[in-house]
Amino acid sequence: MQNSDTYKTIEKSFGGEIFKDKGSKFYGYAFPVSNEIQVKEFIDELKSQHHKARHWCYAWRIGAETIRFRANDDGEPSNSAGQPILGQLISFDVTNILVVVVRYFGGTKLGVGGLITAYKTSAKLVLETAKIVEKTIDISYILTFEYEFLDKVMRIIKEKNLRVDSQIMEMNCVFEISVRKKDAASIKTSFENLRCLQIKEIDD
Repeated sequence: MQNSDTYKTIEKSFGGEIFKDKGSKFYGYAFPVSNEIQVKEFIDELKSQHHKARHWCYAWRIGAETIRFRANDDGEPSNSAGQPILGQLISFDVTNILVVVVRYFGGTKLGVGGLITAYKTSAKLVLETAKIVEKTIDISYILTFEYEFLDKVMRIIKEKNLRVDSQIMEMNCVFEISVRKKDAASIKTSFENLRCLQIKEIDD
């Protein structure tokens, strides 16, 4: 990763890139995902869309700081499909992303080497087409304070250009804010120094 508190991913789905070899057609798709439930949903969607295809091979990486991953050959020879796709995710240094390559068999076997090239190329094509963006790893805090201290709290939020994700403004105010990880410690200290509020980190 380029910085300790950033990661690269995609924000919307891309797909349909075709690679052909000896009559077989390979369609590559990339989807933004944050959990395995979404992975299954996208794969089921493609199986419905390409119900006459022979294989739906895929790989995913999920997580920003600790990355989990999986590769699936879906009936192709071991490590000839899922691993080449995963290799491209690693090469492009992206996470929170699922890449699926759908294969329509053309009648001629490609051999393990041919399959590796086909799945690697298909994954590479769709990742080159996808719009990859860099995002920051953020930490969320809950601020709890009395309404009379709103001006003091807002002054820090504006000075530090912080994002307020939700707010309740009554006699007791509750704000949820997002802070870039590398700035989190100093911003937490700024709020603590006010001595008029409680600040609590939100666990994922």
